[in-house]
Amino acid sequence: MVSIKDIARMAGVSVSTVSRVLNDRACVSADKRAKILDAIKQTGYVPNRAARDMVSKHTSTVGIVMPGTFNMFQRQLFSTIEHHLEQFGYHTSFYFASTDLEGERACLKRLKAERLDGIIILHEIELPEFQQYLQENKIPTVLATFERNGWKATSIHISEEEAARTAVNHLIHLGHRRIAFIGGTKYSFPSQRLEGYTNALEAASLPFNASLVVSADTYNMEGGAKGLQELLNRKVPFTAVFAVTDELALGAMRMLADRGMRVPDDVSVVGFDNIELASFSLPRLTTIAQPMVEMGQTAVALLHSLITSKNRFPLSISLPFTFIVRESTAQLQ
Repeated sequence: MVSIKDIARMAGVSVSTVSRVLNDRACVSADKRAKILDAIKQTGYVPNRAARDMVSKHTSTVGIVMPGTFNMFQRQLFSTIEHHLEQFGYHTSFYFASTDLEGERACLKRLKAERLDGIIILHEIELPEFQQYLQENKIPTVLATFERNGWKATSIHISEEEAARTAVNHLIHLGHRRIAFIGGTKYSFPSQRLEGYTNALEAASLPFNASLVVSADTYNMEGGAKGLQELLNRKVPFTAVFAVTDELALGAMRMLADRGMRVPDDVSVVGFDNIELASFSLPRLTTIAQPMVEMGQTAVALLHSLITSKNRFPLSISLPFTFIVRESTAQLQ
């Protein structure tokens, strides 16, 4: 089996010079680099990752922390992140944290058992020891899709309040005055989107009606169907619904259809995230599009920078969102 020493001997250079080329370091002359690459090509040499990691003190492994049951938006974002980590030469380890403190504690225990170059977290972690462990051990960390006060970590997100306000303003401009809200209490994003909802109503001099606000147990389609059912049971009239995730919106649309109500003729519906299914529903869903691809690319690029640089000052990156108007909303007749 060809070793790094064999490559160094063939190219007439030191082992450390070969190592610098393998790790794509710039401090190698063009002539030496060409000889090393030629020797690698001739021999078909494949670097021994374990040995290289021991020398570099890096594992080339990044951990991705996600909820035990992740939604379609997180699934699409995860796919983008994994793809770009692979392009940077990283391997991925997955850590699932169920949505309670015990689940987060079990996830942290698994993290402590492994050596990782860095971590990308796809959902909010509430356990204080989680942040404490990452900070004390100086593990490069990127929070993808959210910002958390008190976390000394780089974060990538959008303006949740502004995006929600944009969605509700769309409904107001269509003439809707009784706009229902389907949200939740788990994590911070529903409260930020509720703030955007209330701010849009206030700016339009529309009263806030607590009877038009429901909290779903989960942010999936089942939660949306149950939330819409609760709204109907309250018998408070509404002509539009803003849901804090696309899956909630799609579930609400299903319940409306089951109750003989048409979207958007009877009720207009707006979602949030722009998951793939949003453009295939009947009718297609009007929604806030989070920049999933850019978010995933940026998360990986920033984490790579944190891993390879001594400057680990945390950044807060706010990316632009897009509002996509489709067939689930219409002018109030």
